Amino acid sequence: MSSDSPSQPAVLLIWGEDEFTVKKRAQEVYRQWCQESGGEDHEIIDASVSHGGDALRALGKLREALQTLPFFGGAKVVWFQNCSFLGEDRTSVSQAVTENLTDLAKDLKAFDWTNVRLLISAGKVNRVRTFYKTLEKIGTVEGHEGLSVDSRDWADRAETWAARQLKSLQKEITDEALAALVSCVGPHLRQLNNEAEKLALYVGERVLIELPDVQAIVTRSKQARAFALGEALGDRHLPRLLKALDDELWEVKLGSQKTEIGLLYGLISKVRGLILLQEMLRQGLIKPENDYRRFAAQLQRLPADAFPADKRYNPAAMSPYVLFKALPQVRRYTSEELVRAMGLLLECNQRLVSSSLDPSLVMQHTLVQIVNPADDAPKTARTGR
Repeated sequence: MSSDSPSQPAVLLIWGEDEFTVKKRAQEVYRQWCQESGGEDHEIIDASVSHGGDALRALGKLREALQTLPFFGGAKVVWFQNCSFLGEDRTSVSQAVTENLTDLAKDLKAFDWTNVRLLISAGKVNRVRTFYKTLEKIGTVEGHEGLSVDSRDWADRAETWAARQLKSLQKEITDEALAALVSCVGPHLRQLNNEAEKLALYVGERVLIELPDVQAIVTRSKQARAFALGEALGDRHLPRLLKALDDELWEVKLGSQKTEIGLLYGLISKVRGLILLQEMLRQGLIKPENDYRRFAAQLQRLPADAFPADKRYNPAAMSPYVLFKALPQVRRYTSEELVRAMGLLLECNQRLVSSSLDPSLVMQHTLVQIVNPADDAPKTARTGR
């Protein structure tokens, strides 16, 4: 086997903070390389270590594996698996490990890669170090960043990833069902993979996965459940809103990292987002759209200087998917009602901080006032109730 083709790299580093994606991709490459190489002399070396001594031993095993010819001749694949000392932690920056990696980089440059392939999978890496730059020059580097709700395109990337997983299982999914799947799971690729497999099993021989399938079988993540409070407020659904508040307050009592003030700030952020979205619709900056991709395209075309630099007041800095989900919700409130809701939430904040009242009663009272305005509040423009 020759490994000098650009499409067939002799050395491949797969790295990223998304452990699941890195591991899955590395397994795929290792299986493919082993099939192409044939033979039984391939090696997997565990490079997940806890201190410098273990790192040096792992590097020693790697050198030995590269220098050892296959027992039956032919080609050989070496997988340096889960390498944990290419980043900036104490083990990675220790002098002995750094020097050993630099020496190894020199050896890899001069190595005869005929009939030998090296696969390295790792978590965080320092991309300015000699070892990383050497791998870039002599082979191929694949970075896999994890998804985060702070990324504007996380929902789009998650949908693409989930659709690809389902396609590999010989299934298709409607756009509505795909959006619901991502909404339930959030930016968690391992869980998305698990839920995709569950859906494929659930529908059996049927090829197309539809919204009722997702609603019936997909498990909502903690993050998705955390969004339930804001979503219920946006939907103006009081029973669901009070139930979600009760669930969140129960977690607070159980000693989780959540606090009443934290829950309140989440609601303030939700109302602020509705106000901004409603104003963009009023000014014609965006138009209502049932298709997520077309809606996201509208946001990408917005002029960068049209909004404040502060991300809290900049719709362009918000997740397009979050705004898309809020489109039908802005029709449930008038602009006056949303401004009034913001005032009520600020009053609630003052009561939580300065009074000895039961926080649950204060928040319940506030939310009831928002969803069911006083009789003298504007009613003629309310819709969706």
